[in-house]
Amino acid sequence: MVVFYRRMPRFEYLKPQRFEDVLELLADGTPNRYRVFAGGTDLMDQLKQRKIDVPETVIDLKGLAELDFIDFDKSSGLRIGALTTVTDVANSPEIDQHYSALAQGAREIASIQIQNRATITGNICNAVSSADSAPPLLALGAEVVCATGKGERSIKIEDFFTGPGETVLQPDELVKEIKLPPPTKGSNSVYLKLAPRGRMDLAWIGVAVWAEISAGKFTEVRIGLGAAAPTPIRTPKAEAALRGAEVSQKNIEAAAALASGEAKPRENSFRAGGEYRHMMVEVLVKRALTQLAG
Repeated sequence: MVVFYRRMPRFEYLKPQRFEDVLELLADGTPNRYRVFAGGTDLMDQLKQRKIDVPETVIDLKGLAELDFIDFDKSSGLRIGALTTVTDVANSPEIDQHYSALAQGAREIASIQIQNRATITGNICNAVSSADSAPPLLALGAEVVCATGKGERSIKIEDFFTGPGETVLQPDELVKEIKLPPPTKGSNSVYLKLAPRGRMDLAWIGVAVWAEISAGKFTEVRIGLGAAAPTPIRTPKAEAALRGAEVSQKNIEAAAALASGEAKPRENSFRAGGEYRHMMVEVLVKRALTQLAG
């Protein structure tokens, strides 16, 4: 059997030591002149397979120590730097305790070797619908902090994805960190993934649910879906149906059915058909809500 290995295409390589230097380079604004990467676990494969246009220069961010951090405060919430690895997120005691769905999602990303190199920020910037970190970030109410040489802006995670492999990031813009709101009393979250081999496969469906429960009622709920539409999505109808509703199996089942109806999966995917994905959204949302309800 003949195996054909493509060579990596030619490009310039830079590894700046200051965040300001990266922003100065990106200020050029020319599309596809520069491409930044943190772990490179997606980008290098895409370049080798020619899945994307080859940039003139790739910029390695690994030299920017100030972007590698996890900062948690009970009053202000959680901040995750752009260079924080998947492993660090998965193993963080604060994230595991207060943002359980995100820790669970991080543990589902590829192999241990990939987790040690890849970053949560890179996982969302790759903007694939099946990204394991996206549903938890949607459910947990995350914001993406983007920077240019002119300043910063915060974008709600649900507004960050614009299409398969596409985000709102401009050519002169870089994700600096991800922010999550502080935990609230009576709240918890969970991430459930359907895949034939668990973390070693892309999700057929990924569901994250965050719920705040008080006096036997859902006071607030957020549901994030992965691999259920062209981009990771929220389910506003299902969330609204549960807000203020009693914690009961009837209400949970009704909300799960609504979430299934809000999904817009591909019909012709070789991994799983659209009808099956609709069914599994309902099943996993029901399981997640039941688990959070205790």
